[in-house]
Amino acid sequence: MARSRLAGPALQVARDLLGRVVEVRSPEGTVAVRLTEVEAYAGAADPASHAFRGRTSRNTVMFGPPGHLYVYFVYGMHWCCNVVCGPDGTASAVLLRAGAVVTGLELARSRRVAARSDQELARGPARLAAALGLDGQANGLDLCAGASPARLLRGTAVPDDAVRYGPRVGVASAGDVPWRLWVLGDPTVSTYRLGGQRRRARRPGTPVTAGHGLARSPENTVPPGDAGLPEPR
Repeated sequence: MARSRLAGPALQVARDLLGRVVEVRSPEGTVAVRLTEVEAYAGAADPASHAFRGRTSRNTVMFGPPGHLYVYFVYGMHWCCNVVCGPDGTASAVLLRAGAVVTGLELARSRRVAARSDQELARGPARLAAALGLDGQANGLDLCAGASPARLLRGTAVPDDAVRYGPRVGVASAGDVPWRLWVLGDPTVSTYRLGGQRRRARRPGTPVTAGHGLARSPENTVPPGDAGLPEPR
């Protein structure tokens, strides 16, 4: 995938990533996942972003250039992976939340023995990273380089009427901002869980709260029927 396509705003890149394929090659073999759910994070403008308070040794990859993997450890046991996006230096990223394994099914199964079905192999960000075999050693890999062991491929375009927007999962700050995107009705999409303090769900069609300081766009709304509800299993 061309790096220039990843240099735009986080929400725009997140929409473009749906249907794209992440392919990871290793001595064990190759696993590829078609993305069905993602979340956008807008760096210093976003209280939920790892880069909200500036550059650290942990988040330095987020500051660019775009097209690299940002991999972090969470809860002392799981790895999660993001695609760095936006102009160089802005620290935006898109969390890869879920997808369907399209290559290397047997290898993905061996890495995710607890999965009850193939639909669960990469359902959730930690499961997706595990199925792909990604850990901290993958942090900083260039997804746009042909020789890289991890690549972002064209995949299949997802039409606008098949995309839904809703609150982000498991974040205590700005979790109500509808920057989680998923493919409607896809069985690999994860289950929505509210993070932090429980809030009253925003009414369908309401724009992003101005107090969050996040850019508004016509897409920054919760579609009717999707506010505060679990996504399709």
